[in-house]
Amino acid sequence: MTELTGKCHCGAIRYTITANPINHVLCHCSDCRRHSGTHMVGWAMLPLANLDVQGTPKVYASSEHGRRHFCSACGTGLFYSNAEFLPDLIDVQTGTLDDPAALPAQSHIQVKERVDWTRSIHELPEFEGFSEQAE
Repeated sequence: MTELTGKCHCGAIRYTITANPINHVLCHCSDCRRHSGTHMVGWAMLPLANLDVQGTPKVYASSEHGRRHFCSACGTGLFYSNAEFLPDLIDVQTGTLDDPAALPAQSHIQVKERVDWTRSIHELPEFEGFSEQAE
């Protein structure tokens, strides 16, 4: 595996993944939707020891055991941890990878909470850029 790198929007927090992730999933749970402001979130799970972080993310207790890590300067969501149920593991929000195409998603999870119209999102019209839509 080649190292994967990523960062928050403003660049204050950077990270390097030094091992193949255990999995890469697209999560549809309401908790991820609320925290990210989008309809699904990509997460790559890996051993905490294989994540090198430069900078200090702010940590938010999003549930009894869940912790969401984000940049306090720009607000970008970066990591999720749960020491109770996933000890020594961490999830990395894959939209923050420098090359998100380098790590294809493997499955959808929490689909019982999925926003129904996202089932057919691939059928929507596509535009190369924003300005085309107005034409």
